[in-house]
Amino acid sequence: MKPYLEDDIVCQCCGNKDKSQFSEKFHQKNLIILQCNNCEFIFIPWYYRKSISYENYKGEDVLNQIRKGNDWLKVQRHLLRFKLIRKYIKSGKLFDLGAGWGHFLLAGKQLGYDVYGIEISKYPYIYAKEDLKLPVDHIDFFEMPPQKFDVITLWDVLEHIDQADTFVKKCAEMTNPGGYIVLQVPQIDSFIAKRMKENWKMMGLDHVNYFSKKTITRILNNNGYEVKKIKSSIELKLLLMYTILPWIKKMRNKNASNSTISSSQRQEYFNKTTNRPKWMLKIMVGIHNIIYNFLSFINVGEEMIVVAQKK
Repeated sequence: MKPYLEDDIVCQCCGNKDKSQFSEKFHQKNLIILQCNNCEFIFIPWYYRKSISYENYKGEDVLNQIRKGNDWLKVQRHLLRFKLIRKYIKSGKLFDLGAGWGHFLLAGKQLGYDVYGIEISKYPYIYAKEDLKLPVDHIDFFEMPPQKFDVITLWDVLEHIDQADTFVKKCAEMTNPGGYIVLQVPQIDSFIAKRMKENWKMMGLDHVNYFSKKTITRILNNNGYEVKKIKSSIELKLLLMYTILPWIKKMRNKNASNSTISSSQRQEYFNKTTNRPKWMLKIMVGIHNIIYNFLSFINVGEEMIVVAQKK
């Protein structure tokens, strides 16, 4: 028996439990990624995920670099997200699940939303709570008492969740009727993912779920949401930190690789690149938004933003 079959396997999209109905879709070093033959959902089986924890996802060294960064600039990226959200809901109680460093919540607060967030990782929580003075709690979502919100947002969260179906079900229970869930996840049927296959940089042990437009729609529909919009998204900040920086280091040192670059070094590089006068940053933001909107329009992106309404 193959080792990953020793544990129970359940498709988080359609509920399939028949081990004979899963096939090996991608192979990486010491890692096999499966596909459900019933609904085409692609995921990493639990066998490989047992030691993964997000409580210390970003360390104190990253926090120190974040504190050196420009909060105004980081908020601008999220205002672009709110441009989409405000087409569907312009105010109300907003819950950011996996708030990270808090800049999305800060943007929402500035726009007049009644914001609240949770973050399981220690240092991002500290920054959001103590530095940005935001209403953020350091708790696990599954331990959170039930509340109701008009919009729930998840930015690059659902791909990390082993119990994705249970997770989305609880989101639905906490969404007011007619309210919205807005999420961003890596898109396995994107142009870039199809081209790169098992070499896609979004594919790795910390990402368990690989949604396509079809499977993200199915899991949301199964839990009482109706998808209103799916749009291509490409994170230009991540492109700078995870593609351009490694390329630069490789040009300078032929022996360098992505694994030699820490999260704090990536953030330090971003800080240096964006350490510019305010007027110059405004021009950079304008150019960023033009490029982002154009690439989204022509569906060149490795992630997707999904807007769905609670039925």
